[in-house]
Formats: sequence, structure tokens, C-alpha cells
Amino acid sequence: MTDHLQPENWPAWATEAVEIVKANPMWDSQAQEEIRQLRERLQQLNIHRFEHIGSTSIPGLAAKPIIDLMGEVKSWDDMDLIADRLNPVGWNYVPPELDGREYRRFWVKVKEGKRTVHLHLMRPGEERWDRQIQFRDVLRQRPDLVEAYATLKAKLADANKDDREAYTAAKTNFILEVLDEDI
Repeated sequence: MTDHLQPENWPAWATEAVEIVKANPMWDSQAQEEIRQLRERLQQLNIHRFEHIGSTSIPGLAAKPIIDLMGEVKSWDDMDLIADRLNPVGWNYVPPELDGREYRRFWVKVKEGKRTVHLHLMRPGEERWDRQIQFRDVLRQRPDLVEAYATLKAKLADANKDDREAYTAAKTNFILEVLDEDI
């Protein structure tokens, strides 16, 4: 039996290099189309609330070319049912023991061997839901922070090109400062 916790058994998309690209004005419409498809596929499971988050949700911000979405799910017990609806159209479930984040259930949509969309499923009342939206909304209102974040992301992507987790962790202080700032 294959041990999926071992890196040598991970698919290629799980260890893609960190690549930051210029902002794409189509990211938001792509996100809205993904949300439309998710609502359609998951409506019988009562999953209707979705948000476009992350760098691709902030106009003008350079980002990894991967759309980040959040969806609200009532229970973790539905992951098999969700898989039945999402796996056939290119979605891959990353279980919490691989993802390392107990507060969410993580899905990756893959096309042509590359990540295109992340889906972060969270239960109602999860604090990180509100924090993701707060960060997005602050940056949408503050071009100065968008510029500072873009500079930081480019620097960190160069320094952590082959380590997505280190890249993500290195952005934490900036994110926390933005969230704690009184605007």
C-alpha cells in the first residue's frame, strides 16, 4: 500500500516551485466561474457560501497563478460525498495529516499537471474565515499595502522557490501586521 504521507509518493503538483506572475485582470471572473461550478456541484450538500480570497482576489497584486476560494461546510463528515462530486472534474483532496491545518479541509484543482485553484473548506464560525476576508478587504482599499506586499512576495518567492510552506510562513508577519493595523 502506498504511503501518501511520504514526499516521494506525492504528485508533481504538490511540490511545484513558487512562481509569482503579474496580476491578471481575469482572475476575479475565473474565480466567479469556479464558484458557480462549485455551487452547482455541491448544492445537494448544502454548500452555498463561497469567497474569492488570497492574492488573486486583490486587483493589481502579483501572485501565484492559483485562484484561492473559501467555502463553508457544515461537517467534515461530508468529504467523501464532496470527493464524489469534485474528483471527476480535476479536484484533489489533501487530507489534514498532509495539509497540517486542522481548521480546514483543503482541495486542489489540477489542470495539465499544475494547480489552478485551491478550495479551503471551513466550518461555520471559523475565525480564519473572517481573517481571510479582512486581509483581502484591507488590501483592496490600500494600494500602498498592495505594493509593499508585492515586493515582499517577490523577495520571498526567490528565497523559497522550492519550499511553498516556507514561502507561506514567511508572509505571516506582514499579514498579521495588516490584520492588527487600525485603519
